[in-house]
Amino acid sequence: MIARSDILQLQGIHKAFPGVKALDNVEFALTSGKLTAVLGENGAGKSTLMRIIAGALRQDSGSYLYEGQETVFTNPKQALEAGIAMIYQELNLVQELSVAENIFLGREPLNRWGLIDYPKMNAAAGKLLKRLDLHVSPATVLNTLRVGQQQIVEIAKAISYEAKVVIMDEPTSAISDHEVNVLFQIIDELKKEGVAIAYITHKMDELERIADDFVVMRDGMSVGKGALHDHTHDEMIQMMVGRNVDSLFQKTEHAFEQVSTPLLEVRHLNLKHPTREGDFLAKDISFHVRTGEVFGIFGLMGAGRTEMLETLYGLHPKGSSKEVLVDGTSVDIRSPGDAIRCGITLVPEDRKAAGLVLNMSIADNASLPALDRLSKWSFIDRNAEAVHVTQAVERLRVKTPSILEQVQNLSGGNQQKVILGKWLAMNPKIILLDEPTRGIDIGAKKEIYALIDELALSGLAVVMVSSELPEVLAISDRVMVLSEGRNTAIFDRSKMSEKRIMEAALPKIRKS
Repeated sequence: MIARSDILQLQGIHKAFPGVKALDNVEFALTSGKLTAVLGENGAGKSTLMRIIAGALRQDSGSYLYEGQETVFTNPKQALEAGIAMIYQELNLVQELSVAENIFLGREPLNRWGLIDYPKMNAAAGKLLKRLDLHVSPATVLNTLRVGQQQIVEIAKAISYEAKVVIMDEPTSAISDHEVNVLFQIIDELKKEGVAIAYITHKMDELERIADDFVVMRDGMSVGKGALHDHTHDEMIQMMVGRNVDSLFQKTEHAFEQVSTPLLEVRHLNLKHPTREGDFLAKDISFHVRTGEVFGIFGLMGAGRTEMLETLYGLHPKGSSKEVLVDGTSVDIRSPGDAIRCGITLVPEDRKAAGLVLNMSIADNASLPALDRLSKWSFIDRNAEAVHVTQAVERLRVKTPSILEQVQNLSGGNQQKVILGKWLAMNPKIILLDEPTRGIDIGAKKEIYALIDELALSGLAVVMVSSELPEVLAISDRVMVLSEGRNTAIFDRSKMSEKRIMEAALPKIRKS
């Protein structure tokens, strides 16, 4: 039963995207004058639910009541005009405009000649910036501000609407400790004014300071809720991760020689943040991977997982440092070409943008890295290419009528197999996998898991990044956890559990 003080309530919300059920019968409510923390792993459905509330998405079915009335928003502007504002994790600002222009974009005050009244707009923006303790001129062009300051501008924009509901998606992810304290003071003020706040965060330490209630999302469903003071962090974490992973995949157990030289060793890997001076996307990360081992890397959004793999692969030569040993020998990797020559290959997170040429055939894609071996006098030996590609297609069981089929016509799982095939044909020693099952169905996932298992058994070292905890537990021999660019734990298979890994992954508020 929904209390009368609930300004917003969602019941039986369903939302699906092609091949993915994002929300499944979700129940959610917001109460005036209270902050409700929205908790859950990556992919749990939190942001999708918030975007429905904010009018950026429309639910497939279910009831949306706002101020007691059945409501349909077809775009965010309608939701804003009704009093619902959202502060997105990915900044929704125009870099080339001023701070004031961003805050009042689309509703600029006009003078009697119908032109923008810049003095009035700048004065109004100045009051908001003063309230948020941001000491910059309203006329400052946004792209001259650092990311944390831009986030404060985003918050000022939301407050300027005098909204009745404010949604905050990871608002402290890019701001300083001082800015966090100012934000929390603003949250206290908004609650006193009767504003209902939905607050997505992975930082459990924040909750005691600002949250009244919580809702836990898992696998697109709302699985728990309550008053914050009635539950411990451990109880909430258990709600976030409580799944049975045994049915996903049965890994082949592998005995490792503890004294053997690691096939891959990484020491003190660092990658500077491109815009925040003194900050790092990856900081002092060290690990090793043995022959035949699947080394899982888990972290929440912004933990630095992809950046770490890319740095290891030589994609960020400027601003990075590291020491890499392959088979006990130090190697210098300053480019992907260096990595490939050392026997290291990367299957990227975005297979369509970075892993494949979609309008080319399977044969063309799978032979790209090996063109020098398949060519004579600058002409491709098509017979050699056909043998090369056919072996890869058969080994990975790619479902296709022909190796001449365009890659864009394959399913997501088969596209991923083509990427794996093109690199395996190079006979690598080490394969880096960044979210290898993202966007593919459960059947294809099991096939990819089996392939990873086979690769490890064949003697490769596999380093696999995944944001899905069940996946990490199912196929990894060891797991390294990253949080805010740092290694916070490494677990052997016997010590792995969803609860331990999630605890290590949750960011901690740093004391100033």
